[in-house]
Amino acid sequence: MSTRTLRQHARSIFQAALAAADPVDAVVRHLQRHDYSRYRHIYVVGAGKAGASMARAVERVLGRKITSGLLNVKYGHVAKLRRIELNECGHPVPDAAGVDGASRIAAMAEQAGRDDLVLCLVSGGASALLPFPADPITLEEKQAVTKLLLACGANIHQINAVRKHISRIKGGQLARLAAPATVHALLLSDVIGDDLDVIGSGPTAPDASTFARALEILDYFNIRERVPASVRERIEAGVRGEIPETPKPGDPVFARVRNVIVGGNRLALDAAAARAKALGYRTLVLSSRIEGETRDVARMHAAIAREIAADGRPLKPPACVITGGETTVTLRGNGLGGRNQEFVLAAAIDLAGMPETVVLSAGTDGTDGPTDAAGAIADGQTLSRRPDAAAFLENNDSYHYFESLGDLLKTGPTNTNVMDVRVLLVGRST
Repeated sequence: MSTRTLRQHARSIFQAALAAADPVDAVVRHLQRHDYSRYRHIYVVGAGKAGASMARAVERVLGRKITSGLLNVKYGHVAKLRRIELNECGHPVPDAAGVDGASRIAAMAEQAGRDDLVLCLVSGGASALLPFPADPITLEEKQAVTKLLLACGANIHQINAVRKHISRIKGGQLARLAAPATVHALLLSDVIGDDLDVIGSGPTAPDASTFARALEILDYFNIRERVPASVRERIEAGVRGEIPETPKPGDPVFARVRNVIVGGNRLALDAAAARAKALGYRTLVLSSRIEGETRDVARMHAAIAREIAADGRPLKPPACVITGGETTVTLRGNGLGGRNQEFVLAAAIDLAGMPETVVLSAGTDGTDGPTDAAGAIADGQTLSRRPDAAAFLENNDSYHYFESLGDLLKTGPTNTNVMDVRVLLVGRST
């Protein structure tokens, strides 16, 4: 196969994953299995990058049964709706628009009565998109914590454990506000393991994390003294038992709460694998749980490609290896990029000179870090086109490297988010 054909195939395989990650059909199927006529009022709330798609599905099924609704979504991730309001706000760093929307969502949940339903739609990005800082923490102080955690390479589990303990709505606290109403939460998972209390920081799920765990995370990354004093003092007070914990498993507030995962990374990977097989590749979905430092994960993928080409293990060429999950980037430079672009750049360096080898990595939400690209694509000859890849990698400047080659993947907002999809193609043996 030519490298051009491999590149086309890699894009096609990713598009298949993207199509499978569309939450509309999944939400419609779930809603159609239930009778909602017994509720006096139905309030639709939530947050996430897939909020517009999920809300559109709810309107399609419930229509006039909806009393009112409000979801916080990322700027640009919108759709035309009739009964549910979409409030655009900041991600990955929360902003004032997000606080305003979260406050209104909390008030909507709080007004629900015993005969009412609160339908909560949660998808990737909900943690940042649902900022409601606990007093006396300010938005700016919460922003500072988010930036610190992102910059030091904390994973989503660690970030959310801290977020939940400086919030008035996360970690099961939205369910507490809605009680005694019935709460049905439909979740599009963007976290490894699909843990209910981690998806969107678990606004309607029992919280397994604690103030003590949040403090451990700050200490692990050596940022306890760098976070704002109000954040540090709240978490330390919580450890001392001076502030009530988030609601835990068995708490009565969850007696009428149901959390259902309607989509996730594995479904997208399975669809990608089906497309790869149809294109003639021996295909392996290696894992949907890949995490860790992006550069290390990239080198592991490159090593697999070389093993395939040299020895036909774990697959003989033409081979396709697919992985999912979400890696992290430790910022060392001041360039522009995201974990998917950095993954492809690091892999391209290790794959340099390999014939008929292509690597692609992209986020299913259509955005990778603070950029307008979903990810990037490279092959064994990428470095021959621009040899200074190492300097760009050192500066965390993968965006400008691939922009100069025309190898950025730009899908625009996809209104979904089930983490990342990585595609590795090896066309023949060396």
